[in-house]
Amino acid sequence: MKHLKPRKYQLPDFLSTTLTPTSYEKWLRGRAAAHVKRDKKRGNTTATNEAYKIAIHRAVIQSGGQDHYTGERLDWLLVGRYSNAESKAGGRRYKATLSLLPSVDHVGDGLSEADFKICAWRTNDAKSDLTHLEFISLCRRVVTHFDQRA
Repeated sequence: MKHLKPRKYQLPDFLSTTLTPTSYEKWLRGRAAAHVKRDKKRGNTTATNEAYKIAIHRAVIQSGGQDHYTGERLDWLLVGRYSNAESKAGGRRYKATLSLLPSVDHVGDGLSEADFKICAWRTNDAKSDLTHLEFISLCRRVVTHFDQRA
């Protein structure tokens, strides 16, 4: 019997019924590569796939499967389900079906050491390039404005 070597990026327990170790590692590899590519374009000469995989894996574990900003449970079954063709055809309606897709959010501008939070695609889209505090401030202004009009 062949002795299996333990995986470097162990599937977190909370994902054991949702993803396979292989699908998790594929997602991790893809997210790391995308962020490294983006950060290198922004001028980060020290970004590496390995450092980003470590940081993203750490963020996934810390998330416990929930959106860092809203506390919502993320839908990890959506990992690997995004389709460019369906997105183009369905537009906003298609995007709404993926609102709780786990996504990787930079902490900071991506020019320093890799640091990430896990949040829903919808949350990450709304946050955009805002810092954590800028995003919270924006959310407070939205709620205050809505409450004043109600």
